[in-house]
Amino acid sequence: MRGLLIVAVAVGVAAMAYLATRPKPVAVDIMIAKREDVQTSVVASGRVLAPSRVDIGSTITGRVQKVAVREGARVAEGQLLVQLEQTELAAAVSQARAARDRARARVTSVATLALPTARESQSQAESNVTLAEREYKRSQDLLAKGFISQSRVDEAERQVLVARSQLASAKSQVSAQSTQGGEAQQVREQLAEAEAALQLAQAKLAQTEIRAPAAGVVLERLVEPGDIAQPTRRVMTLALDGPARLIVQVDEKNLPLLQTGSKALAAADAFPTERFEAVIAYISPGVDAARGTVELRLDIPGAPAFLKSDMTVSVDITGPLLKQVVFAPADIVHQLQSDAPYVVLDRDGLATKAPVRVGVQMQGKVQLVKGVETGERLVLTREVEPGVRLRARK
Repeated sequence: MRGLLIVAVAVGVAAMAYLATRPKPVAVDIMIAKREDVQTSVVASGRVLAPSRVDIGSTITGRVQKVAVREGARVAEGQLLVQLEQTELAAAVSQARAARDRARARVTSVATLALPTARESQSQAESNVTLAEREYKRSQDLLAKGFISQSRVDEAERQVLVARSQLASAKSQVSAQSTQGGEAQQVREQLAEAEAALQLAQAKLAQTEIRAPAAGVVLERLVEPGDIAQPTRRVMTLALDGPARLIVQVDEKNLPLLQTGSKALAAADAFPTERFEAVIAYISPGVDAARGTVELRLDIPGAPAFLKSDMTVSVDITGPLLKQVVFAPADIVHQLQSDAPYVVLDRDGLATKAPVRVGVQMQGKVQLVKGVETGERLVLTREVEPGVRLRARK
């Protein structure tokens, strides 16, 4: 009996010693995993995309006669910006126009004078041939009767040959002067060359007037009257009108939440309370490897008047609604960016490592696709190592 008492006392002392040396439970914050519908969104910063800028230059070398606009001026498409001296090129146009008029007159002359004259000559030559042939036949008859000598017959025959030759020449002239004739074709070609020369001279003259390619605003004026404009020198810079756009860089991990047509709310840093709507119009097919970002471009249907080029903006893009998913704070997922992420669970008061598969990440939270079930206790205190005893804080 006494021996049993000694054993009991020894066991109690050992138990007390174990309890005294056993590590105390670590106080941790706990979150109960649950499934819920989550409206996703992507928050990023960007800037107002500057409108297209066009450097205006001259295609010819010439002295500036007039600069028609100043910096900040709004210009319409086709409006005169810079006028170069025109005296020499205007004279070249006048000369080319005179040559064209002469060529036109030549074509008219061939059609209205030369061709009728040639036809009249042909008709006269035909009559002469008929007359000469009759005279030749009459001479042959008279020779047969002995009234004239052979020399008279020979002369009549020569006259027939001459008349026939003249007729052939007249026919050639008619053919040459006709629409398809050589001379008519030649004068038409000369007219075409003269018209082309006139167009070239007019085109060079038009190059002395430098005009706006589209509506916009003058950003820089780089020449003054008297300066020499050259093809290699800018004379003006324009900011062309166009729809307002935002350019935004977002983390590549947010790509599953992005699609063209998605709506967003944006605010300029200079006017944080003035929010305006935007719509994703373009998602870059490539990823910036250095920064791990994807470029977006957003249209602004009703751009506010205060927006200026390169202004910094914050953008909140609405993503898809995820139904019945588990989300947890991203900072409790260990090795989140590796191939083996895990979380620590409180299972029966003991810290337990649980490998997980993650999904969407947004605004400091991450979707736990696999590895955690509804009702499980997620340890929010990151410093806890697996295997230690836990005590949930109130």
